[in-house]
Amino acid sequence: MPAYNEAEGIGGFLREIGADLEPLAETLELVVVDDRSTDDTALALAAVAEELPALRVITADTNRGHGPTALAAYRAGLEGGGELVVHVDGDGQFAGADLAKLVRAAVSTGADVVHGVRTGRTDPWFRRVLTLTVGAVVAMAAGRRIPDVNTPLRAYRPAALAELLSAVPADALVPHVHFSIAEARRGYRVRYLRVSSLPRRGGDAQGTMWTEAGVGPARTPRLPPPRLRRFARQAAIELWRVSLKPRPTA
Repeated sequence: MPAYNEAEGIGGFLREIGADLEPLAETLELVVVDDRSTDDTALALAAVAEELPALRVITADTNRGHGPTALAAYRAGLEGGGELVVHVDGDGQFAGADLAKLVRAAVSTGADVVHGVRTGRTDPWFRRVLTLTVGAVVAMAAGRRIPDVNTPLRAYRPAALAELLSAVPADALVPHVHFSIAEARRGYRVRYLRVSSLPRRGGDAQGTMWTEAGVGPARTPRLPPPRLRRFARQAAIELWRVSLKPRPTA
């Protein structure tokens, strides 16, 4: 779990995850990589650690953003030596029961990866347009449509995850999009499950990438915020260089 400034909601989310996953595993480890949060996330995690011995907190050396922090969390999960690595963002936009749903599906089907496909999302129009555009580009690159190509809720077999991590730069901005393309190209056995998309736990409902900061509660803008526009340009360049640019043939 990557986390940044999630003090208000991360404690309850971790407790919920622990309660839903503990009955399914002989050994459970909860790994949170704190991307140098500037609020009280560290204190919230310390409080939860007193209740959940399974929790391991890693504090990043510097703030690197969501993509690199998610990849660091994946690598830390692999180090645990478990039979399954489950990823979810720290903003709590999923139910713990849906994480358990992915775990059960991975065990029962033998899939290399299980994606949680979000339903019931309430996004501003520009986020929906961006999602549709990325989905169309990825479908052309992967040779098939991939539902919810950037979902952060995934369960991986360690061998498949290790291969994907070796193919993506450690500072990738959109690792899950790269993963989705590589999974299709490599012929992984992928299972897609519908899960509920919940409001962000704590703080504003959309997160800092999608809203405008100001006096009082954050508000959803009518046009894409400058930060999002910069991110989209950088991510498009990265996708072309890493996953979309044709490779020379031998």
